[in-house]
Amino acid sequence: MDSLGIDIGGSSVKLALVRDQTTLWQTQSSTYNKPSAAELANVIRQAVAGRFPAGALAGICVPGLRDAGSHVVKLSVNLPALNGLNLDELVNDALGQSPAHLEVATDAVANAYDIYAVHNLRGRMLSLALGTGVGAAIIDDGGIPLKVDGESPGHIGQVDCSIAGDDVLGPVIGPDGGAGSLEGYIGTPALIKRYGPDMPATLQKLGPNDSALKALARAIRICHAIYCPDHVALTGGLGNRMNHLLPAIRTLVETNLTSIAKKNWTLLTGNDDFHAAKGAAKFAGRAKSSAMS
Repeated sequence: MDSLGIDIGGSSVKLALVRDQTTLWQTQSSTYNKPSAAELANVIRQAVAGRFPAGALAGICVPGLRDAGSHVVKLSVNLPALNGLNLDELVNDALGQSPAHLEVATDAVANAYDIYAVHNLRGRMLSLALGTGVGAAIIDDGGIPLKVDGESPGHIGQVDCSIAGDDVLGPVIGPDGGAGSLEGYIGTPALIKRYGPDMPATLQKLGPNDSALKALARAIRICHAIYCPDHVALTGGLGNRMNHLLPAIRTLVETNLTSIAKKNWTLLTGNDDFHAAKGAAKFAGRAKSSAMS
């Protein structure tokens, strides 16, 4: 069955139509800045361009907090138009019809689900979606997301990863107001503040002595103690572009790493900016199949 994945980002929407794990088409909407709900529906409608098959499934991932099982966004800092919005209404408006089934996930879960499927992984995978903020997902065998708080395995972006002596620009405070949070070190706004707006150049020059990588490694070390993952994946707009940094990150993580950690854990990055859109589509298909079995 066909399934449409909708990945709502801070400045655009990515979409992918998937059938039996094969992507039929993918596209990206026009860009926006602080859109209204009506404007969001319109950019999705224009990007789909009438290519949503009647009776197809849909999956959507959005930035923000929801109660588990709810399709209403409680809080979205980067897209205020989502606050209090029922996502069923948004999708129905954008598509001009109700999908046969709508599945809602976080962008971190959708990203992780696609990477887990593409690499045919087994065991537990920790995925860190690095972009404007930091999202986290844990995928267990069978593609099952681990949920600790709402749809999240915990708010890893807000973990205190303070690096001693790193006070050149003053105290590191994350967007949520938390001291030393991972997002305060590795989120896009934090990197721009520290290194300037040329993100490709920043990613090329980052090394093991930079506080951004030290904080990321510290967060991964903390996650090894809590979740004991078999695999760690860096995804999102930043994570997908950090493959060249994996040796440095792994060395930082492995140095005196807790013996609780899996001995043969793997470290990888995503390689597709449409992971979340494709993952949302595949997640919707899996959820529908599970409901029917």
